[in-house]
Amino acid sequence: MPLNREDVEKLCLLARIEITTEEIADVQAKLSDIVKLVDQLQAVDTSDVIPMAHPLDRAQRLRPDEVTEIDERVRFQRNAPLVDKALYLVPKVIE
Repeated sequence: MPLNREDVEKLCLLARIEITTEEIADVQAKLSDIVKLVDQLQAVDTSDVIPMAHPLDRAQRLRPDEVTEIDERVRFQRNAPLVDKALYLVPKVIE
């Protein structure tokens, strides 16, 4: 699906990108190529493909779950203007 001049102008308006009239033809050609590539990718049958969490077939290296720092919540909350029951109190911003 090639894009026309009006499509490019509308996309530039929505993206708040200012391009000159001389640049429109080049941008139109490049965006049309991108749309063609996306159409090609969408045409591929991926129903047999198993989703991957990671492209490499390796186990994730995990570090031991150990406490490495001391709890300094009380010290940090001394600097806060408002604290109640170990929670920071902030002004309401949504009505």
